Amino acid sequence: MTDAPTRSRHPVVAAAARIPATLSLVALILVVGVVFGGLWSPFSENPLFDAVAYGLPALIEGRWWTPVTGTFFVDHPIVYLFVIPSFAGLAYLELRRGSAAALGYFGVGQLFAIFASALFLWVAAFLPWPWAQVESTMLDVGPSGGTMAGIAAAAGLLVSPWRVRAWLVVLGFSFVTLFFWGSLADLEHAFAVLLVLFVDRSLRVQRTTVREQRLIAFVSAFVILAVDVLTFVIPTDGPFGHTAATDGPPIDIAIDVIVIAVLADGLRRGRRWAWVWTIVLAAFNIFTGLVLVVAVAVVGADAIDEQVGDFNVSIAQSAMWLLMLVYLVWVRGAFRARRRSTLGSMPVPTVADVKAALHAHGGGTLSWMTTWDGNSYARTRAGGILAYQRRAGVAIVLADPLGAEASRAQSVSEFIHAAESAGLVPCFFSSSEATKAAVPPGWRSLVVADDTIVDLPGLEFTGKRWNAVRTSLNRAGREEMTFRMTRLGDEPWGIRQQLRAISEMWVGDKGLPEMGFTLGTLDQAEDPEVRLALAISPDGDVDGFLSWLPVYGDGGGEATVRGWTLDLMRRRDGGFGPVMEYLIGSSARLFSEEGAEIMSLSGAPLAHEYPPDAGSIASLSDRLAGMLEPVYGFQSLHRFKSKFHPRYETMYLLFRDESDLTRIGAGLTRAFLPDATLRQFAGAGLELVRGDRD
Repeated sequence: MTDAPTRSRHPVVAAAARIPATLSLVALILVVGVVFGGLWSPFSENPLFDAVAYGLPALIEGRWWTPVTGTFFVDHPIVYLFVIPSFAGLAYLELRRGSAAALGYFGVGQLFAIFASALFLWVAAFLPWPWAQVESTMLDVGPSGGTMAGIAAAAGLLVSPWRVRAWLVVLGFSFVTLFFWGSLADLEHAFAVLLVLFVDRSLRVQRTTVREQRLIAFVSAFVILAVDVLTFVIPTDGPFGHTAATDGPPIDIAIDVIVIAVLADGLRRGRRWAWVWTIVLAAFNIFTGLVLVVAVAVVGADAIDEQVGDFNVSIAQSAMWLLMLVYLVWVRGAFRARRRSTLGSMPVPTVADVKAALHAHGGGTLSWMTTWDGNSYARTRAGGILAYQRRAGVAIVLADPLGAEASRAQSVSEFIHAAESAGLVPCFFSSSEATKAAVPPGWRSLVVADDTIVDLPGLEFTGKRWNAVRTSLNRAGREEMTFRMTRLGDEPWGIRQQLRAISEMWVGDKGLPEMGFTLGTLDQAEDPEVRLALAISPDGDVDGFLSWLPVYGDGGGEATVRGWTLDLMRRRDGGFGPVMEYLIGSSARLFSEEGAEIMSLSGAPLAHEYPPDAGSIASLSDRLAGMLEPVYGFQSLHRFKSKFHPRYETMYLLFRDESDLTRIGAGLTRAFLPDATLRQFAGAGLELVRGDRD
């Protein structure tokens, strides 16, 4: 007798089963809200509020139980909309570290926030500080101290660089709300976050990259801008005092928005001028705040208020600008990028240098594409050369670094540093496993294609699986087709014109210009090291042609071709039917006889065969492949190449983190279609829509 098969649980149910502590806390808060009516009426008006609420007055009066009881009440029905989602951080913490850790952070964070806030206000109330004197009389309820501790602890569990970014968001939220709106709850949030910050020590800004340092400056500038706008339209009542909404002329805010937005974008790009002017602006705001503080101390707050109006926000903003100034000076080395700076060491490599490196050290199946027009070159101190294109603020490296294999890791590291120092986003496109292993730890990868490689030694088109290729070769013999391996420069004018006509007809059917970057044209085929395979009909017409790029091996300093990579595939309408099978099969036979080791049919974009558990990446790839099929036929091309029974080598897009993907996508679009117009993109979009409907 066999056991009944177990049914797999729904993912939501499975996830819920792993966060019992978080769900129990949420359920308890909701039950308390139902029992005491807090879900539909303000609990702060309930006679029970003073008996359960925590705060300095409750502790002074001996209500020691309030830090526990007050945790499970919420003061207003609207606040439930914020309290319940705030448990998301605790849920993530419980998923990663277990229920005991989640309850520990929640309980300790909640109690520390309550007692630390009470102690701080008890001391501050002795000072001539109106805000502290008012808040020391306040009571509060709610679990926000514990949930903020959970959110901060969850931020510390994220992978780099998201960990630093999440911490900045948490710290920014906590202290901006404290400085400008300053309720007792805001003070508790700040203490809870500070506790986790010092206990976990997961925020290590000093270990961030140059790019991350710029991003922090960019975000900080926009936080200051956001606060400037918010305090213009929303009244504030923080530690620095009270201000009314719309206090000041709108033109001031408009100028601030424009100036800070321009400077923030310059900081993101690492521009020196943006750093200098931000330093000047920060110094001006700090000086203004100091003048106000001195004036208040000398003549009194009332006199200053009569002369300049509400000055409290200006002092708070000066404090934020002071933090910004300290940070910018600390990471000043990150802001040295020039608009058209040269990457790599001098002298800048030429195409001749690239070919010499290929001849001496060999390369991958796509390496010859680095010799094409449109590429720039960076030389590294390790002796390597990287071909890249600068598009949409992205430095896109094509294929693997050139040069000795031992120099690959250093070449990758140097290029990343040089690109980021120049204010560019570095990425590596169509890279091999070796380059993937050379990028820094924590970098992400996406599969962009599978290189289809046919091993040539001993190749024989025998057996059932070669029927399609063998049939095309036999049919070509019956129809007296002629195969010729040649070079474009060796062909007469008439043949060259036929090749141009076939290519122009093929391009005209696409609605977009010929793609570049990793897809060549007849211009690239004019290189004397590129070979051309022609299928000639008995009438002398070219029915189809292929171009083959050399794949050099490491011949100990000598140029040794170890294989060939397929680039162009073009056929004449109405010509010999299986012309592509005929050309590839004939080329493979010739290369094998010449002693070549491999024949690459190039990568098939968006046609990678993912494992069953690949998840969303596989789904996205399949969706994109289906949309692009009517225009470029990537899936059809992949199925065609499978007739030659290749082995597959994965090619990757390597990038630092997911926040770069939008810019990388724009850069790759321009790299592949540098001459496409907006009208052509729109036309291609219509084709995609029609194809998706079909």
